[in-house]
Amino acid sequence: MKRRRMLHALKAAQELGNYAEMPVLPADVDPQAHLSRNTVMQPFWLICSKDTVLVQMSGTAVVHLKDSSVNRFSTEIGDHVYIPAGTPHRIVPGEEGVQLRYKARMPGLEAIAWYCTGCDRELHRVDWDTAETVVQQVYYDACAEFNANEALRSCLDCGTTYPRIDMTPFSGWPEIAKQLRDELATA
Repeated sequence: MKRRRMLHALKAAQELGNYAEMPVLPADVDPQAHLSRNTVMQPFWLICSKDTVLVQMSGTAVVHLKDSSVNRFSTEIGDHVYIPAGTPHRIVPGEEGVQLRYKARMPGLEAIAWYCTGCDRELHRVDWDTAETVVQQVYYDACAEFNANEALRSCLDCGTTYPRIDMTPFSGWPEIAKQLRDELATA
C-alpha cells in the first residue's frame, strides 16, 4: 500500500493483515499514523519509548496494559487510548477491527516482549531502534525465534512453557517490510 493522504482508512485496511502497522501519511508528517486490520490477539506485548495513541476505527478490542494504573481498556468505534511511553501493551480484538496508531515520526527505541502465562514474569524481549530497521521485519523474526527456541518460551520461575505462536495470521509482515525498505531506498 503506497503512502498517501489517508482519506479512506477502512478501504485501505482491507489490503492489510494483522498488526501490519503500515505508515499511511506522507513520510514527513509528525505524528505519523500507522494502520492495521486485526482479527487475532497481538502475539506479543509492544513497548514504545514515546507516547502513542490507538484509535479504534471499526470493530471492538481490549487493550491490555502492564505496569500501569489502568490494566485494560475496552474499545469501540471512535475510542482513543493513550499509551504512555514505556508501557507494555497488547491488543485483543473482540471482533475484526481496524486501528490507527499515532506515534512520533521518529519513534526511537521500541521493544516487544512475552510474559509467562503462569506467573507473569518476562520471558523474552527484543529491542530495536526504529531508525535502523523496519518494525514488521523485527516482529516476524522475533516471533520466529521465540517459536524455534523452547528455552525462550520456558519460565525459569514457575516452569510454564509459553505456547508456540501460530504465524499464519502474520504471514504478510515480510512483504510489508520489503515495501517499506524499498520506499526508503527510493526516498
